[in-house]
Amino acid sequence: MTYKVAFQMDPMEGVDIDTDSSFALAMEAQARGAVLYSYGADQLSYNVGRVEARARPMTLRREKGNHVTFGDEIILDLAEDVDVVWMRQDPPFDMSYITAAHILEMLEGKTLVCNDPKWVRSCPEKIIPLEFPDLIPDTLISRDKTSIDAFRAKHKDIILKPLYGNGGAGVFLVRNGDSNYTSLLEMFFEISREPIIAQAFLKDVAKGDKRIILIDGEVAGGFNRKPAEGETRSNLHVGGTAEAIILTEADKKICAAIGPMLKERGQIFVGIDVIGDKLTEINLTSPTGVNELKQFTGIDAVTMAWDAIERRLQA
Repeated sequence: MTYKVAFQMDPMEGVDIDTDSSFALAMEAQARGAVLYSYGADQLSYNVGRVEARARPMTLRREKGNHVTFGDEIILDLAEDVDVVWMRQDPPFDMSYITAAHILEMLEGKTLVCNDPKWVRSCPEKIIPLEFPDLIPDTLISRDKTSIDAFRAKHKDIILKPLYGNGGAGVFLVRNGDSNYTSLLEMFFEISREPIIAQAFLKDVAKGDKRIILIDGEVAGGFNRKPAEGETRSNLHVGGTAEAIILTEADKKICAAIGPMLKERGQIFVGIDVIGDKLTEINLTSPTGVNELKQFTGIDAVTMAWDAIERRLQA
């Protein structure tokens, strides 16, 4: 069967074909004979009972500087004209993102949306780990300075970060006695009405931050991201470097604990972050890492994802 697949994402023409997971997912779909379309979240509409996207057909090539060709723009009825929608626009997880998830949720029972937007909307990546308190570092979510002060007094060195941030932006290590602490809180509270997240600092971060990929609730594999010298964050785009690892029993225990929940909630492609033996984030929105996983382990999570999607389509 020839499937029609729409990617709701940031502009395909701007991606790095060596590292972008959306490109890898689209290339695999094309290799299986799928017809591809691309549109941005700003081109998604609810229109008198229809969920529509102003989209462009696209053809991909693994050729730097010439990796995509677009056809003429059309209006897609996402409930009738396509079989799969990939919700792959980058965060931030703001009201625009949430609204797009609400609109795509209207496709339930008609078109398969990956990942299931109802649960993406309901499971922010720093909040969903709270369902597994035994697996995560000691964590506080609050805007109450007295509570944050008490948490800091208990743990001494803490991490402060925006609750709905992404990509390592706004993540601070606050050491015991750091004179910038109060100023950092004031900055967070001035730029946002949201609570912040504070976590006990994990010294194991010096050894790296593991990205583990799960496909339809099953562990695919993982790799390690080591922070640059003098840096706490290990995100690759802020200077972290990737390396191969063998998953530990603690890693496997975490995956076994969260996997059934992810499968039940329709989360086909998920990336989790693990420091030492602690789960820190569960990324449902637009996870990355399939290229690095294949490079360092040979594991093809993209093929696994499309196998899982085809099983769901044929069920």
